[in-house]
Amino acid sequence: MDNVIADIDIIKDSDQTAEACETFKVSETEDTGKERKVYIESYGCQMNFADSEIVSSIMKKEGFDTTSDFNEADVVFLNTCSIREKAEQTVRKRLSQFNKVKKSRPEMMIGVLGCMAERLKDKLLEEEKIVDLVVGPDAYRDLPNLVQTVDNGQKAVNTFLSREETYADISPVRLNSNGVTAFISIMRGCDNMCSFCVVPFTRGRERSRDPHSIVAEAQDLFDKGYKEVTLLGQNVDSYKWSEEINNKARLEKSDVTEIINFANLLEMVAKVSPELRVRFSTSHPKDITDEVLHTMNKYENICNYIHLPAQSGNSRVLELMNRTYTREWYMERVDAIRTIIGEDCGISSDMIAGFCTETEEEHKETLTLMDYVKYDFSYMFFYSERPGTLAAKKFEDDIPLDVKKRRLSEIIAKQQEHAFARNKRDLGKVHRVLIEGFSKRSDEDLQGRNTANKVVIFPKKHYQKGQYVDVLVDDCSPATLFGKIVD
Repeated sequence: MDNVIADIDIIKDSDQTAEACETFKVSETEDTGKERKVYIESYGCQMNFADSEIVSSIMKKEGFDTTSDFNEADVVFLNTCSIREKAEQTVRKRLSQFNKVKKSRPEMMIGVLGCMAERLKDKLLEEEKIVDLVVGPDAYRDLPNLVQTVDNGQKAVNTFLSREETYADISPVRLNSNGVTAFISIMRGCDNMCSFCVVPFTRGRERSRDPHSIVAEAQDLFDKGYKEVTLLGQNVDSYKWSEEINNKARLEKSDVTEIINFANLLEMVAKVSPELRVRFSTSHPKDITDEVLHTMNKYENICNYIHLPAQSGNSRVLELMNRTYTREWYMERVDAIRTIIGEDCGISSDMIAGFCTETEEEHKETLTLMDYVKYDFSYMFFYSERPGTLAAKKFEDDIPLDVKKRRLSEIIAKQQEHAFARNKRDLGKVHRVLIEGFSKRSDEDLQGRNTANKVVIFPKKHYQKGQYVDVLVDDCSPATLFGKIVD
């Protein structure tokens, strides 16, 4: 598998400057004696990984075990990302590799799921002859019927986008689980319509999941020994739910008064147990409220870390991106975080270099915004035009590639400088760390994360995965803290 990953140019999770849509996970083997096996490769964001766990649950009920070896699989699913062209090229290259396998095993079923499936729909069947079924993010309940259709000798497609589907009643089968941390999807879709982004077209309108089902899932995970949950949504701060309506757009036009917002939900999950850490992602600068920040400050088990994508440091470019906030608004939200939660709260970001018409001075404003915030880490990209987006329709992709790459390299260098400086602030301090497993480099060391989402590595001694330990940090790199457990 390592050779496969190298061949298709996957950037590993541990690289904090990596482009987020190129992380990669494979289903683990679960052999319970079922007749058929499904293999799932997941690309992209945490939402995709959470969706693959829902797919696994649906397929398990239909008589499938999961496998980590596609050579053993009766059905192969690629759960795809479509946020940039390179992400789709990665999937197409992977399909060409599977084509070689399918020539010797023609009965193996190939399905493309997720955002790329939703964007291309049945066109994907024409372009990739190897593909047997195409399923969008809101149609996973239909997978048993679609698989049956392919079993009967026909191609199958369902890319219907729902205004209601949240999969709230489906208990995910945890894939690649360390038994300590887990994702909980709290909402689906996005209403923001950023001009560069395909997500509103591939995941539909925002709708929030029943909070009682979210709390029940968090409680179940804690009862099973999990110590940390991450609440997931394209824009968690816009979470709004009522008994009557779970579609945000309709809810905001209604006269419903009893609404559970994100701050309320965060508190409900935090109350499951003080021993259960709570994280969330992603926040939108236009929506994150002081109420959320005060809730974070109130509960020690809500981690002091916020992913707050800026995308650009220039107000004109932000307007072209349809981000609906200015540079000054963003800086005010960062000031609020530092004031209410404190200087040690971890803040990360997404940055896009070379968006349409971006000037050199505007690029420098991104660098100065980074100087102002001093992010702990970031996901950094150069602009990739996506078909169907507002930017593709209205703006010329006029920044030369070499300029985009040079600007991106300056952003990356700036980020590495700040990450190192932020980590140096942690030297000599004791950090509460949740152990997630062995260090990737040595079985003699363990690793976990502190409240600010920073990886901390330390000698294992007699400690085990799932325990909380206090670690005195005595060294660091731009990406990692190193220390020793304080007994």
